Amino acid sequence: MDIRIQRIYEPPSPDDGCRVLVDRLWPRGLRKESAALDHWLRELAPSTELRHWFSHDPARWDEFRRRYAEELRHGEAAEALATLRELAAARPVLTLLYAAHDTEHDNALALREQLLDGEAD
Repeated sequence: MDIRIQRIYEPPSPDDGCRVLVDRLWPRGLRKESAALDHWLRELAPSTELRHWFSHDPARWDEFRRRYAEELRHGEAAEALATLRELAAARPVLTLLYAAHDTEHDNALALREQLLDGEAD
């Protein structure tokens, strides 16, 4: 499974495969036409409470990933994760899009880990 991570502000490429925005809020200053999205699964985003608690603090990264994984096990997030797994299985390439400036501590990276961990099941 080829799962890529990309900031949504980067230009789309034909090599991106299925492009899925995984943020709850629409990225600032981006026109929907230029996003070239296949799907917007906002239910996959961390809860507002978790996002605010994390605040892209690298010291909280491990705990954020643990709490986020827990959120992905329940309700609409679990349903959206199942949809994302289906999309990943149906296409050779899946690109998870996010808007955060921090490219090393964002929900798309944590979500990719969840998808790849689930692949071993």
